[in-house]
Amino acid sequence: MTLLHKLAIVLAVFVAILVVVIRLAFRERKLGKSIAHDDVLAQQASDARVLAVIFSAILGGMGLTVLAGWLIFF
Repeated sequence: MTLLHKLAIVLAVFVAILVVVIRLAFRERKLGKSIAHDDVLAQQASDARVLAVIFSAILGGMGLTVLAGWLIFF
């Protein structure tokens, strides 16, 4: 496998992580607009879901870094 193929794999995984995060964040934002302004618990739950997606994407990015290092150097 050439270096170009390896980097293409890393790029594809990066784009996949990015697409998932953006789709889930916009979906949650759309659903959050339908929450009543006085429903604080629902707003906090919505915020928690967005933060969970973002922080799991950070872990995914760390895994992607390991994958890139492994693919390029081995």
